[in-house]
Amino acid sequence: QVQLVESGGGLVRPGGSLRLSCAASGFTFSSYVMGWFRQAPGKEREFVAAISRFSGNTDYTDSAKGRFTISRDNAKNTVYLQMNSLKPDDTAVYYCARSSNGVIYYDPRKYADWGQGTQVTVSS
Repeated sequence: QVQLVESGGGLVRPGGSLRLSCAASGFTFSSYVMGWFRQAPGKEREFVAAISRFSGNTDYTDSAKGRFTISRDNAKNTVYLQMNSLKPDDTAVYYCARSSNGVIYYDPRKYADWGQGTQVTVSS
């Protein structure tokens, strides 16, 4: 069965960095767009970034542009989210997700499978 396991979250001070990882199994990883979403308390789950099957295309929410970088290693079945210059507003549970096909979507309903999430807290 499909499994997505995130890691790398934690507590970081404003301006700091974290690298999230998502290890995938149970499907042909290179056949799918992969995305990162986040959900803060009391808010809806929102798109953060996505990457095409062979890393040719990436897309980011406006607040992540210039600070976050999504990447993937198809040999390791892993997708990453490097987060720099973190702000308190970045505090949320971050989820890795598998798109339902090879298209980058912003709508979380277009993603077929989800990890359990990893908490990112940005606070001084």
